[in-house]
Amino acid sequence: MDFKSSDTLTNGAITGPSERDVLPDTAAAAVKVVIVGGFGVGKTTMVGSVSEIRPLTTEETMTQAGIGVDDNYGSETKTATTVAMDFGRISISEELVLYLFGTPGQERFWFLWNGLFEGALGAVVLIDTRRLEVSFDVIGRLEERGVPFIIAVNDFPDAPRHPVDALRTALDLDSHVPIVHCDARRRISSKDTLMTLMRYLHALAAARA
Repeated sequence: MDFKSSDTLTNGAITGPSERDVLPDTAAAAVKVVIVGGFGVGKTTMVGSVSEIRPLTTEETMTQAGIGVDDNYGSETKTATTVAMDFGRISISEELVLYLFGTPGQERFWFLWNGLFEGALGAVVLIDTRRLEVSFDVIGRLEERGVPFIIAVNDFPDAPRHPVDALRTALDLDSHVPIVHCDARRRISSKDTLMTLMRYLHALAAARA
């Protein structure tokens, strides 16, 4: 695959990575963040919209082999799915860089999650209010691993709207876990979501200190 982070040939000469793909010299800290959620909630879209480098994706065409195995309710028009991970990068400041790892959403690929959760400072749980039930296992796995997370409601046009308190009750969340609304297609909205996670992680660290 020809990603921007790979060396490329121009008239027979290796040009190397583009300038924007090189990690800034001012970067002092890099943090791993996972974007997690059920199938079709927008994880690949979020990583792609916010990444400052061309994201690495592992999407494969969906086939009839998945019929009866994969739950694609609400995503019936989806033709590809992540089978390993998505990867992107965003600089929050001159010193802080986030490495973003999007997890596969189909349950048969969840065995990959443990490796993706390893070393993660925090997580964004993307949810689709049309299918809240698929978020229960996602949240449970994060809690088992002790990975702090926030909830981001990806506002699909035909999805029902619920008050934050009702969502908190339905998802059985502690009162301190942030819940935000986002549009995973928009860079500014996705970045705002990540900033909410960073502020939450900072508050948790301050509380421990």
